[in-house]
Amino acid sequence: MRSKSPTQIALERLRKDKVAIICAIIVLAFILIAIFANVITAITHTDPGQSNQQLIDDYGFPTVNPSAEHPFGIEPRLGRDLFARWVHGARPSLIVAISASVISTALGTAMGLLAGFLGGRVDRAISWLIDLLLSLPLILVVIAIAPVVQTWFNTNNETVSMVRLWTLVVIFAFFGWTGLGRLIRAEVLSLREREFIQAARAIGVPTRQILFRELLPNLTGQIIIFLSLAIPSYITAEAGLSYLGVGLTEPTPSWGLTINAALNYYETYPIYFWQPALGILVLVLALNLLGDSIRDAFDPKTRR
Repeated sequence: MRSKSPTQIALERLRKDKVAIICAIIVLAFILIAIFANVITAITHTDPGQSNQQLIDDYGFPTVNPSAEHPFGIEPRLGRDLFARWVHGARPSLIVAISASVISTALGTAMGLLAGFLGGRVDRAISWLIDLLLSLPLILVVIAIAPVVQTWFNTNNETVSMVRLWTLVVIFAFFGWTGLGRLIRAEVLSLREREFIQAARAIGVPTRQILFRELLPNLTGQIIIFLSLAIPSYITAEAGLSYLGVGLTEPTPSWGLTINAALNYYETYPIYFWQPALGILVLVLALNLLGDSIRDAFDPKTRR
């Protein structure tokens, strides 16, 4: 009977985990919504940027309730369709979270491999860099850097908004790899003393081949777990920073921006607040539960 690799065993366990399957379906649904946001709004004949001032009274409140034409109602004061804003708001959150998670995972893996395997000055330099980055508060860095970068591209609102989006990706990725870097370094320090690594060194296998063919496959579980748990944390961080006014800016639809604007209308028009809040809650909860299932699937101590 052919033996199975740890990754194959973990995938089999995930396929049998009902919670993981349900959460994966929910996450996939949000990803499809973000990808096909333009198609969805075209079918429903809604536009995230179109103002419907004829549906706003003199006090800035909507004169219509949620309906087939406006499923989530319309935005107070500006009259924009909330369903279109919600659908398009999923896109920047997922772009920031997935891009930053992938980059930080790749960076953390590379840094951890180099620090753990090469040791010496390389290990000390990378460890010092990790300590430095961990000592800097992320929110203050965003507040300090984002406006400066924005001034380099101060042309129109759409350009500024896209610059803010990719600035968040770079900052999240640059500061987010440190936890994985430390974990990979510790694993590599243990693995490099194993017999198969010593044998590869003895017969003159190149360092690059040892890193990517011998060590990296043994770190798959830790990498996948980190990636699955990093995405929800970045979604929450992006929404929080946008809510505070230092993340994404108009006219980009953002759940965090919508929550910020909705607080002034919470008592009189609560649906304005709850539709982005529930979007963040459901997506982040599904991602966290999926990440927990992935962690349990790859953990040898939980295998029966």
